[in-house]
Amino acid sequence: MASHIVGYPRMGPKRELKFALESFWDKKSSAEDLKKVAADLRSSIWKQMSGAGIKYIPSNTFSYYDQVLDTTSMLGAVPPRYNWTGGEIGYDTYFSMARGNASVPAMEMTKWFDTNYHFIVPELGPDVKFSYASHKAVDEFKEAKALGVDTVPVLIGPVSYLLLSKPAKGVEKTFSLLSLLPKIIPIYKEVISELKAAGASWIQFDEPTLVLDLDSQQLQAFTAAYADLESTLSGLNVLIETYFADLTPEAYKTLIGLKGVTAYGLDLVRGTQTTDLVKKDFPKGKYLFAGVVDGRNIWANDLASSLSTMQALEAVVGKDKLVVSTSCSLLHTAVDLVNETKLDDEIKSWLAFAAQKVVEVNALAKALAGQKDEAFFSSNAAAQASRKSSPRVTNAAVQKAADALKGSDHRRATNVSARLDAQQKKLNLPILPTTTIGSFPQTVELRRVRREFKANKISEDDYVKAIKEEIKKVVNLQEELDIDVLVHGEPERNDMVEYFGEQLSGFAFTVNGWVQSYGSRCVKPPIIYGDVSRPKAMTVFWSSTAQSMTKRPMKGMLTGPVTILNWSFVRNDQPRFETCYQIALAIKDEVEDLEKAGINVIQIDEAALREGLPLRKSEHAFYLKWAVHSFRITNCGVKDTTQIHTHMCYSNFNDIIHSIIDMDADVITIENSRSDEKLLSVFREGVKYGAGIGPGVYDIHSPRIPSTEEIADRINKMLAVLETNILWVNPDCGLKTRKYEEVKPALNNMVAAAKQLRTKLASAK
Repeated sequence: MASHIVGYPRMGPKRELKFALESFWDKKSSAEDLKKVAADLRSSIWKQMSGAGIKYIPSNTFSYYDQVLDTTSMLGAVPPRYNWTGGEIGYDTYFSMARGNASVPAMEMTKWFDTNYHFIVPELGPDVKFSYASHKAVDEFKEAKALGVDTVPVLIGPVSYLLLSKPAKGVEKTFSLLSLLPKIIPIYKEVISELKAAGASWIQFDEPTLVLDLDSQQLQAFTAAYADLESTLSGLNVLIETYFADLTPEAYKTLIGLKGVTAYGLDLVRGTQTTDLVKKDFPKGKYLFAGVVDGRNIWANDLASSLSTMQALEAVVGKDKLVVSTSCSLLHTAVDLVNETKLDDEIKSWLAFAAQKVVEVNALAKALAGQKDEAFFSSNAAAQASRKSSPRVTNAAVQKAADALKGSDHRRATNVSARLDAQQKKLNLPILPTTTIGSFPQTVELRRVRREFKANKISEDDYVKAIKEEIKKVVNLQEELDIDVLVHGEPERNDMVEYFGEQLSGFAFTVNGWVQSYGSRCVKPPIIYGDVSRPKAMTVFWSSTAQSMTKRPMKGMLTGPVTILNWSFVRNDQPRFETCYQIALAIKDEVEDLEKAGINVIQIDEAALREGLPLRKSEHAFYLKWAVHSFRITNCGVKDTTQIHTHMCYSNFNDIIHSIIDMDADVITIENSRSDEKLLSVFREGVKYGAGIGPGVYDIHSPRIPSTEEIADRINKMLAVLETNILWVNPDCGLKTRKYEEVKPALNNMVAAAKQLRTKLASAK
């Protein structure tokens, strides 16, 4: 019985790639240094999987930024603004597309399906001249082969690539991206031919868009693409990999009818109904790569249950055609549990990170082949039983409080228009008020202070003193820049979710449980293992301290319940909405304590609300109902004069704008600039928004500093579709990943643009 891994984390167990990338970007190391770190990581990953007994080991899943950008490079689909002149795409062009440069902005970045991973959105049109411009897939296959490891090269499939793209600026929004299939298929043929010549026997095409709601024309594109590729693929075993959800019956029928395809990879963790489709109709002689080991969470697999599933499938597919696999790439989980020295033994026994999931996949394959490791299965069963019965998982008081939420929609008593009037009387803000989203740059010194405090190398008094000094610096800077509503900069927080999870019950934390979000950006998701409650206040001290340093309004900064949920590894033994309601009650306690402490503006970030939207439209309404309700629970008890802000970033919001309005926040700040102001189109189309709104005026994920004129132009576009009295001026997102030498001039230009337009608006009256 064979085993397969869809993909593997690329950052390294200690974030080696992150540090190598940042050193290269800062010009502290060479391209050769970066290449060596990358090669060492790839070698380690391939050898680890080979040593664990995995038969189908992926290559070309390693990336310096993301796999969609790698495909854009492979196809030579570089937007003209980057002045690429042809040939093999180098680091300068590649990273300019990802991050922008001094003269041009980056390409749009958005979420990869419903994960916290991001990708760079291709910009395409009828005039794009495609060419084979990155040989990475072939180079990495050869690299593995030279190490004695035979791999399955992985490519983003041609149809998914186009469906994940957008029309370039100046191209009609109605332009059919799928019309470009005949132009990109020849490049795929070149890549496939080179892989065959290099000795590849299998090739994997990731076509995750097959799990979306696709129309007949989109499904037909898959049929056409693989029919066109069939002759080139002859002699290769071809795996089409899907993940993250069920396939519709129509999509499944399309998949199993594709020409030249040998095997189908299906997510049987999130795609629970797909198993029924397989049992009803599976093509004779084809392989099923059954994704029974969860690639998106960190819980140990229930091996007995998975073995039972595999045995049932074996009767349908045939013993020699069934392959044990992960549900998706392990990119979305942490790297190796071995590096966790501070987790207690009980919780640790419940977990499996990427390295452990590789072992689970192989153990299941061996068990199906009649070589069951009885001791391993017995240990797994004991851990499953321990988790179900552990008293630390349940809290009766929390469950009772969450149950009591039923029957109310938890809306504030007064409508938003009246609340904004009451808040303006108290806050006395100018039109086009300026603010930032929360965090300020996290300096090396600041990180050192936090690290030393956690390691007990400095006293609590020294830590508090250092953080207060940092807050004072941030407050003084904002006053100097003349920003209207201030933030304290969050110097006490390494991560917006981790910080809260550390102070809530029901959470566990890792030391090295890092997961890539985009580029070099890594997050360390907390683990929600039990019922959630707030033992004591979490932010009141720091927010009150910051407010005491200024007469201007100081925002209290919280992470909302839906974002904490979506950016954590969540318990899988109860519905997600039940856990979310528990978190909402904990945040509600904090909101009310901030208000009592004199904080009049409180931001409850829901950066990940859109991210959690199910991939199927039929499931949207239920998710949005409980997600929006959870947000309202957090602030339903505050006074009219307390202004509630929320923030959302880097997703497609237009299709959920009515749910965003239903959140009933007083002010929402939302990403806008990097997505080419896509958000504004909903207001042009007539959606009425009566609360305060701050579409981001510049992209913080790029080091580029926008000019005053550029920002003023953006604000003018907003004023064309939004009322002057509700518009706020702010960056797209928090500033923690930027440097002060970038932040100061950018914010200075932002404030100057707001003042310029205030003067213009006043003179026009």
